[in-house]
Amino acid sequence: MSLSINRTVALAGVLASMLCRCALASEPVIKIGFVGALTGPSAVTGKDAENGVRMAIEDLNEKGVVVAGRTYKIELLSEDDAAEPKQATLTAQMLVDANVNGVIGHLTSGTTIPASKIYYQAGIPQLSTTATNPQYTHQGYSSAFRMCPNDDQLGQFLGRYAVQSVGARRIAVIDDATSYGQGIALQFARAARQTSPAALIVAKEQATDRTVDFHAILTKIKRTNPDVIFFGGMYSTAAPLLLQMKSLGIKSKFMGGDGICPPATLPRLLGSELQNGQVICADLGGPDTAAVTAWSAGYIKRFGQRQGNSQYSYDAVLVMIEAMKQAGSTEPAKYLPALARIKYRGMTGTIEFDKNGDLLHAPITLYTFADGKRELIPLDH
Repeated sequence: MSLSINRTVALAGVLASMLCRCALASEPVIKIGFVGALTGPSAVTGKDAENGVRMAIEDLNEKGVVVAGRTYKIELLSEDDAAEPKQATLTAQMLVDANVNGVIGHLTSGTTIPASKIYYQAGIPQLSTTATNPQYTHQGYSSAFRMCPNDDQLGQFLGRYAVQSVGARRIAVIDDATSYGQGIALQFARAARQTSPAALIVAKEQATDRTVDFHAILTKIKRTNPDVIFFGGMYSTAAPLLLQMKSLGIKSKFMGGDGICPPATLPRLLGSELQNGQVICADLGGPDTAAVTAWSAGYIKRFGQRQGNSQYSYDAVLVMIEAMKQAGSTEPAKYLPALARIKYRGMTGTIEFDKNGDLLHAPITLYTFADGKRELIPLDH
């Protein structure tokens, strides 16, 4: 009799375990894809962005994500496009084949634009936090959204500032031949000329996103005696460019967009060689709010020093999940209209999009570097 009871108890335990596993197996899942440069010259900011997505997913899963009365678990599917357009389309197709519910990424304009067609054809919402080329949201793709200013806004802002506040009259322009670099450099030069007829573009040069030797370019530019050298490119090439400017005795102000503006990258790459006040850059978004500052403490504890704009990747996940909640569905086709009309107060500010998928009222902030730290440049507006 005792043996029979023991067998019954054991069988009940097995059945309970099986039921538990079945319940776990049937737990509905939201698959969020992330794509960015996790290897190559831009890997530092790519990993930073991935960490922001990862942290958002961890926080949401801890609280519980409820959509239309069902509790979901969010899973991260992360891919590396190495900032290469061909690899970007391959990784985009991989995420489509994996039936992701939405994508955060890609990070560069050169990868985001070709990948966007694949997501659009699959009907999957794509939210890029750092791709700034206007073409991304002007292709007629209803699935494409941007959480930052575009190159037109950034370049024009910097061009006006160079003439009005820096007092530049002689300007040299270099770009790295990428979609991002060419776009922002073009808008910078156009805005500078439009702001003042006295502003002259005395040199226009082009490198690549992997150039490390700028001596020939800088030797030509030095002869033009520029007040400002504008660089359309990333920090990984801006660092050797700045070092070679110093070695050639060029003391011009050095300006650029968000590609050279992450808070820790130029100080890390250049150390004491980074000249106080020489660099002026525009970053995506406004100054860190109290909420961002508090969140950063948790990020640093979890991942170490912030290297980029991970707070925007974090908010991107939250706004995508909020759209699902408002739509009452995790299906891309059903929550996509809710994402297009969303007005969500995130950690980084109010997130809402215009008819193209661009962020309304996208803030831009100017910084310089002094004593190895990024410092906010106060603006009158």
